[in-house]
Amino acid sequence: MTGTGSNRNLIILAMALGLLMASLDNTIVASCINKISEDFNVFDKVSWVFTAYMLAATSTMLVFGKMSDLFGRKMFYMIGIALFLIGSALCGIAQNADQLIWFRVIQGIGSGSLFPISFTIIYTIFNDPKDAAKMSGVFGAIFGLSSVAGPQLGSFIADHLGWRWNFYINVPIGIASMLVLMVALKETRSEKKPKIDYLGTAFLIMTTVALMLALEWGGKDYAWSSWQEIGLFAASAVFGALFVLVELRAAEPVLPLSIFKNKMVLGTSVICFCQGVIMFSAITYLPSFTVGVLGHENSNGVLTPMMASLIAGAILFGFLQAKFAFRTLMLFTMLMTVIVASMLAVVGTDASSAYMILLMILLGIGAVGPLMSVAQSAIAANVDPKYIGVSSSIVGFWRNIGGIMGASIMATIVNNNLHRLITNGATEVGIPSGKVDELANPELLMRAGGQLDPQIREFLQGALGTSINHGFVLSICVGAIGLFTALFVGASRLDAAAAKKQQAGAAHA
Repeated sequence: MTGTGSNRNLIILAMALGLLMASLDNTIVASCINKISEDFNVFDKVSWVFTAYMLAATSTMLVFGKMSDLFGRKMFYMIGIALFLIGSALCGIAQNADQLIWFRVIQGIGSGSLFPISFTIIYTIFNDPKDAAKMSGVFGAIFGLSSVAGPQLGSFIADHLGWRWNFYINVPIGIASMLVLMVALKETRSEKKPKIDYLGTAFLIMTTVALMLALEWGGKDYAWSSWQEIGLFAASAVFGALFVLVELRAAEPVLPLSIFKNKMVLGTSVICFCQGVIMFSAITYLPSFTVGVLGHENSNGVLTPMMASLIAGAILFGFLQAKFAFRTLMLFTMLMTVIVASMLAVVGTDASSAYMILLMILLGIGAVGPLMSVAQSAIAANVDPKYIGVSSSIVGFWRNIGGIMGASIMATIVNNNLHRLITNGATEVGIPSGKVDELANPELLMRAGGQLDPQIREFLQGALGTSINHGFVLSICVGAIGLFTALFVGASRLDAAAAKKQQAGAAHA
């Protein structure tokens, strides 16, 4: 694969546009769910519009990464972006909720290729891993920015143009990306016909889908102890065991388990999972805390500093990789995760805007942003080049799994605590027992806080604030696991990887 001079700049621009689209659509739809519900007059299954995309993207991510290793980056990037554009266009013209959900599956499958292959191409068109690491910082910033900015942008587009334009807007951007890559990206193909691990691929997708459904539904649609949840977790365990057995015997496994023998690859996977927990928990509940508890008009005052600092953290640590060992950078970001999560676990209902902005800056630049670039480089530097595609997929895969698990478990903690606190204090503030379930909804204070009796509103704000505080204890625990893991990832450095690549290049010369 080649890309030099102006061609390389065009390739980077095209992939940045593709990554921006795919990561935006992870969250952009969440903000217009209500408008979609009203338009289709369906409320019971509209959450599937978000869930279907996440399921499709995460369950195919590792598959696309492996296919790009076998058949070429350009081919599967083009296939992915074509599926994404077809899905986007179909979503825009969907006539009912069922159509929209299935079209989101198509869109999500396409998205599953864009994230891993974008980073893979970066590591193959740059001869110097240090340059690739710096660019991965920029790409990580794009991914992080769009993940946080999605709800705000989606809400703006839905209010001014209609919710369908959240999908239509992808089409011209995606077509531009495809056309540029067709011309600018050149790729040599192997003459060897690869063997495809069909059985392993099937078991991988079934394992991922069953696990993600269990995490998505747990504590919300079904009790964690329900037969539905137990069944899904059991199915995931069975399919997962079958997947491992198949991979150990496959000639060309879809996920080579041998790469996890490397301490850096295994440790980075765990740490990315931990990052997903704190990132998704923060994106989900900080707007509720800002608007519902602190009484701000909107959450922009919190999310904007978080976005800016996240971008700064991803880019800054992309450069710092040339100076420090991966372990040092991971220890720092996990330590910051524990510190920020501890601060979020005790922040009060009287917190000032300045204090919340400080928390968001620390969260973005220290806890979430750095791993957007460091994780990709750490894995790329520690795997055989023939596995670079599937290894790049690992980062996004574990971040998504951690994010869904974190958001789901935190929702259970927050909702249970909120219901308990309201039940215990209902009589004292004059809340009828029959109103407890209605008021024990975190969304209530965001939607109708101003319509409540001041005494009841103050009581609910305190209860919600305390409940969210308790929820962030989960992030403290997960951050501690990540911190402990970072101690044992090994002493790998980017400069060592750069020297190794130069030696390999000299040997082939």
